[in-house]
Amino acid sequence: MNSVGEREAAIAHMAESDEAIAALRQHVQEIVDGAAFKGSHRSAQFLVYIVDRAIAGSFESLKERMIGMELFGRSPAYDTSEDAIVRVTASDVRKRLLQHYGRNGTASDFRIGLPLGSYIPEITRSTESLPSHRNRLADLREVAEKPMDSTAAPQSSGAALHEPAPEATAAEAAVPVRPIPEVSAANPQARSGKRWLTIAAALVVLNLGLWALAWKHLPARAEAAPVAEAPWSAFFASPRPTHLITSDPDVEAIQVLSRSVISLSDYANRRYLPQPNNLSPIVEKICIDILHGDKASTVDTQVAVDIAALARSYARKIDVIGARELQFSILKTDDNFIFLGSPVSNPWFSAFDDQLDFRFVSADTPSGKSSGMEAVRNFHPHAGESGFYLPSAKGGGTGESFAIVALVANPDQNGQVLLLAGADREGTLAAGRLVTDLPRLSAAMQKCGIAPSGPARHFELLLRVDTMAGYPTQSVVAACHLLPGPTAR
Repeated sequence: MNSVGEREAAIAHMAESDEAIAALRQHVQEIVDGAAFKGSHRSAQFLVYIVDRAIAGSFESLKERMIGMELFGRSPAYDTSEDAIVRVTASDVRKRLLQHYGRNGTASDFRIGLPLGSYIPEITRSTESLPSHRNRLADLREVAEKPMDSTAAPQSSGAALHEPAPEATAAEAAVPVRPIPEVSAANPQARSGKRWLTIAAALVVLNLGLWALAWKHLPARAEAAPVAEAPWSAFFASPRPTHLITSDPDVEAIQVLSRSVISLSDYANRRYLPQPNNLSPIVEKICIDILHGDKASTVDTQVAVDIAALARSYARKIDVIGARELQFSILKTDDNFIFLGSPVSNPWFSAFDDQLDFRFVSADTPSGKSSGMEAVRNFHPHAGESGFYLPSAKGGGTGESFAIVALVANPDQNGQVLLLAGADREGTLAAGRLVTDLPRLSAAMQKCGIAPSGPARHFELLLRVDTMAGYPTQSVVAACHLLPGPTAR
């Protein structure tokens, strides 16, 4: 059995490869869909959670108290000696993993274990086909320099469809599960015991990955670009630059922990704790520790890469900015913007909320404090439409979620704004997949009454998203509204 440090280093090395991460996620899905985990929704969620946090480099969150809070909805001050839900579930996961590999071990490239006394998994891979070590910047340069057929529309790769996961028992279904903000896969070094070194290393790697997406130093293709279809014509035909703003999962986590809402004004002025601050000392310390991470969501990374590839096919490039780095001075220009994430994960979304018919609200108290779960309210229902859309998938579970795709104006400016936002991370990923799948997007535009080859119109789409164990399997356009105002220029 490897030590904790060895396990962390092995997982960090594996997380450097997108191919390895995708293969591992598929392996985890096969495990939770298999006979060994049948009938135990709680254990399946536990396994998905610890693997996700491990490959994201969030080893500090794999502690009993943090798991109890984030996965099982316990309060920050809950008594772990009295409430053993984490230890009991971990024990059950160990037994089920042994059962799974006892039946399928020879057919698995991966092997996942959960050593006693720790919640950091041990993940090994037997295949020798792993790609060599490359940093994220090198990967992006390889993608950027790969020849592309400028006349062909890039396709987004849809998620693989799996058989439905087993239904939870009545007792397990009653366990509250909070949404878990996903973070990008970092490359933490072996820790020396000084936490600030880990934070500094993570910040360097994460910021490198984020800025690498901008491809600031990569030349755009020189050949003539094809005519862009709506709504991308509003961006690719514009002489102004386009900025993609990623979400802020750290601030989302703070709002869930503090059960408060951070206004755009407070966020822009870097006031991230609730005002007035009435948090308990324990919760306040946790929130402050979270803020040191400055992480980006891996969902945002996937969407940003797909949009950047699409832009390059039209001889354009995208500038990527983290939500916490954006300033009003940048927003108050005639530039174009793409925002990822809902108002909870990206407070800048609220600057455009009043232009929408479909708006995110708290699932429990639409006009009150945040419950940590978002629903969609339809302020102007058309015939046959509902006035309220409540997701059934909670905390990376299996069920139904919703997302919004909207093209709106930047108030008092000439630039255009594309909003890609889900009630959870699965919804945001589904929205990103739709807008980068040009044939599917074109069909959606036509059904909405917008000619793809004509001028771009301001609109919004409501997506109904099927999720399975934290991943979108498919999505459909549930509603389309044309928004009032002039044609997007």
